[in-house]
Amino acid sequence: MYVGMMCTAKKCGIRFQPPAIVLIYESEIKGKIRQRIMPVRNFSKFSDCTRAAEQLKNNPRHKSYLEQVSLRQLEKLFSFLRGYLSGQSLAETMEQIQRETTIDPEEDLNKLDDKELAKRKSIMDELFEKNQKKKDDPNFVYDIEVEFPQDDQLQSCGWDTESTDEF
Repeated sequence: MYVGMMCTAKKCGIRFQPPAIVLIYESEIKGKIRQRIMPVRNFSKFSDCTRAAEQLKNNPRHKSYLEQVSLRQLEKLFSFLRGYLSGQSLAETMEQIQRETTIDPEEDLNKLDDKELAKRKSIMDELFEKNQKKKDDPNFVYDIEVEFPQDDQLQSCGWDTESTDEF
């Protein structure tokens, strides 16, 4: 009877020659640290990193090992590989990835297509999850009350001072 591979991912990286994703994991059954090399085939400088990451994560041979590795991390690794295949330096690739994974607060999200909007939303969700305080966190406080300083004069809007007789 096959129960499934129980493992804890420790590190995940990329090897450029020959292209492969390298996973360092701990086997929970024996407690040993092991390395798994997953070759990357049919990937070029024109390939879609998101699609390649999804295919690798859903591959039946690697699925149980990559369970704890986020899709975003795999996408970044494939972006490094694509940059290497395009002839970019590591610094140029890192700068490009930083630009792609950072949200510009001034950007108008209404002008993006569905794919780009979904990408921005997933980045925001990941950032929210990372910064969220949970009950188990050591500096979690349940009911925080904050007194905001009052300015000398409160600004009012025209719409809230008009009478309701017009309706």
